[in-house]
Amino acid sequence: MTKKNSPSSSSSSTEPLPTRTFITQFFDFLKTFGIIGLAIAFVIGQASAKLITALVEDIINPLVGFFLPSGSLEQLSAKLTGVSGAVSEFKYGDFIANIIDFLIVALVVFVAYKALSKYKFVEDKTKTEESK
Repeated sequence: MTKKNSPSSSSSSTEPLPTRTFITQFFDFLKTFGIIGLAIAFVIGQASAKLITALVEDIINPLVGFFLPSGSLEQLSAKLTGVSGAVSEFKYGDFIANIIDFLIVALVVFVAYKALSKYKFVEDKTKTEESK
C-alpha cells in the first residue's frame, strides 16, 4: 500500500517543503508588516518633533516673552506657601510652552495627513460612506 492511496495523506506531503532560511523569513516579515516604512516614519517624526520644539523654544517663546513682564514664557510661575511654611512653585509658563509645542506637532501631522489623503496615499477615515 502506498502513501498516495491512503486517505489521510495528500500529494503535497510527498514533495519536500522548500526550506526558507532565517534571513528570508526575516525579510518576508519586514515586507509583510511594513516595518521599514514604519521605521522611516518614526525617524522622520523624531526629526520633525525636534524642529518644531526648536521653533517653539527659539522663536515663539521669545516672541511671547517680549510682551510679558518676566521676559520669558517658560519662566512664568506662581509660588505658594503651604501651611508648614514650605514654598511650592508652579511653573505654568513651561506647561503653556509644551502645550504650544504639542499643538504645532498635531497641526503638522494633520496637514500631512490631509495632503496624503488628497492624493490617495492614505485612506481618509474622516469621510463617511455618504460623503465618499
